[in-house]
Amino acid sequence: MKDSAGEKLFYMFNYCVLFVVGLSCLIPIVYTLSVSFSNADAIRSGLVSLWPIGFSLESYKSLISGTPVIRAFGNSMIITVIGVSLSMVFTILAAYPLSKKYFYYTRFFTLAIVFTMLFSGGIIPTFLLMKGLGLINSYGSIWLVGLVSAYNMLVLKSFLENIPAEIEEAAKIDGCGEFALLIRIILPLSLPVIAALTLFYGVHYWNLFMTVLIYIQNVEMHNLTVMVQQMVNSQSLLIEMNKLDSNEMTDVTPEGIKSAGIMVMILPMILIYPLLQKYFVKGVMIGAIKG
Repeated sequence: MKDSAGEKLFYMFNYCVLFVVGLSCLIPIVYTLSVSFSNADAIRSGLVSLWPIGFSLESYKSLISGTPVIRAFGNSMIITVIGVSLSMVFTILAAYPLSKKYFYYTRFFTLAIVFTMLFSGGIIPTFLLMKGLGLINSYGSIWLVGLVSAYNMLVLKSFLENIPAEIEEAAKIDGCGEFALLIRIILPLSLPVIAALTLFYGVHYWNLFMTVLIYIQNVEMHNLTVMVQQMVNSQSLLIEMNKLDSNEMTDVTPEGIKSAGIMVMILPMILIYPLLQKYFVKGVMIGAIKG
């Protein structure tokens, strides 16, 4: 069946809008990348647009040698890797029993979890709780606050509900217990949604900002996002961190170092997302259609 003229016009309009939106997202990244690889004179004169002028790595050298970017990158890796691992374990342990009809009070616990999506204790009570637990200035506070996302848990629960019960019954007949069933049968069948949720959690933990500022007062424990934000907002701090006087900054500029810091911060997500993009789309659509 051929598309009508109106449908073709509608599709063409959609493509044009999506193309413009895509460019609006891509151009700032390309410009920042160009500034980070351009020499200081080109940046100062405002000649840099979408292509580096006078290719130079001085911004990255100054970023690495004069700022704690390596330490901040390591902190971000620790927060992300351990945080994603803990969140996935507890999300699976929450979603699996709630996906079973024979689990007692399934509806009650599900509604209680959904309630947290609408209402929360607030920042101050949560901070007092973390302080009472002795988790201030500890990554434990960050991991505990965002341990399980109610949305991610419901997505996984919806997926697990669609796994045929006959598979589980056959495994139990063969002597599989609940944990063996979960690890050897359910999880291998759930790899697409697990990959999608891992990406969700990974982006969340990597981009943490306010949570780190609230619970981590030790500057040496700050992650890459906080460090880059401080660089962007404080040029004087940037000059001091690089031990450069404003009159002696001939090889690098604050704008170049800021751009290099931003690229270092977003590079891991740019590299990982294309690998998991198909799982990301599938994870978003899970639960939209049943049957």
